[in-house]
Amino acid sequence: MPIHSFRPLTPSGRFTSLNMEKGLSKKRPERALTEHKHKSGGRNVYGRVTSRHRGGGHKQLYRIIDFKRNVLDLPAKVQAIEYDPNRSANLALVAYSDGVKTYIIAPKGLKVGDSIFASDKATTNDFNFGNNFPLSLIPPSTLVHCVELVPGRGAQIARSAGTSLELVAVEGDSATLKMPSGELRRVHARCRATIGEVGNGDHNQQSLGKAGRKRWLGVRPTVRGMAMNPVDHPNGGGQGKSKGGGGRQQLVSPWGQLAKGFPTRRRSKISNAQIIVHHNGRKPRGQK
Repeated sequence: MPIHSFRPLTPSGRFTSLNMEKGLSKKRPERALTEHKHKSGGRNVYGRVTSRHRGGGHKQLYRIIDFKRNVLDLPAKVQAIEYDPNRSANLALVAYSDGVKTYIIAPKGLKVGDSIFASDKATTNDFNFGNNFPLSLIPPSTLVHCVELVPGRGAQIARSAGTSLELVAVEGDSATLKMPSGELRRVHARCRATIGEVGNGDHNQQSLGKAGRKRWLGVRPTVRGMAMNPVDHPNGGGQGKSKGGGGRQQLVSPWGQLAKGFPTRRRSKISNAQIIVHHNGRKPRGQK
């Protein structure tokens, strides 16, 4: 169990539970696979805050990750499992037999010394976690992650810690995937996917213990709208605990957008047309 609690020697330590994964490398990241990461502090090119509650935090290097897995039929050996400050999942540093090194999202169960590969052909014994194939070759009911939405574009879905998709069926040129939300989505059968689920699944079980640790991560304080004055927020004001507007007003953002029960997914005709069943069990409009 990587969640580690501490003896209450300090006030913050009493409430701290951190995700301390065993076997993580303590060396610096591979220099050739890192690049500078600019911090905006949530501000746009005009210096105006467009994304609140961002700022400060420790310096971070961006790790260049191989999301395409287009080096085929060449075995790669896992050199190290590393922490990545840019995402919830851990990374695996792999070295191909020709000496080239890359980073990939570390699947659950992958260890140092394991061998993985990507290919366009597969046998029954090849579906081990970390191996990468087109969806057309993977057996139904297999858990996969790092799945492409468009063939050749690189993995776009199921990349965060503990997530996985279930391959429901492959029919002709399309494959049906079951998302963690229960949504059924159709993608092209030539889209590539990695076997297994993403590791570091206990990432969301940790308790940071103090406000300062949140600031180390680059997150600034958040004030509830209900605690503000009416001039500052639509939910502010009122006598006692009140949302304003006679107590019937819905929870909204400072600019009036609904905060609960309001769809925030971008309207993309191409992407949304591939949804078979939505996460709430409803079928898209026009389907029976």
